[in-house]
Amino acid sequence: MAVGVVRSPAWGSRMVATWRGIPAGYRSVIAEMRRVTWPDLLHVRQMAVGVIALSLFIGGLIAAMDFTFQQVLVKWIPQLFAGR
Repeated sequence: MAVGVVRSPAWGSRMVATWRGIPAGYRSVIAEMRRVTWPDLLHVRQMAVGVIALSLFIGGLIAAMDFTFQQVLVKWIPQLFAGR
């Protein structure tokens, strides 16, 4: 044991209790997973198409904003101050 390390007398019993609790925790997880209502294939497909469509829409919106800001900040503003 390293110098200066103080362990409580109940440390070993807590470790044993932790290891003994793992099977019970596993059984409770399995029981909970059996109660889950899983979506059917049609619903999964509809949600996947919705996520893809929304992602494409947001990507298009960001691309349009990027193009607009690039035109304004790179082309129009320098022309205003160039004296043309």
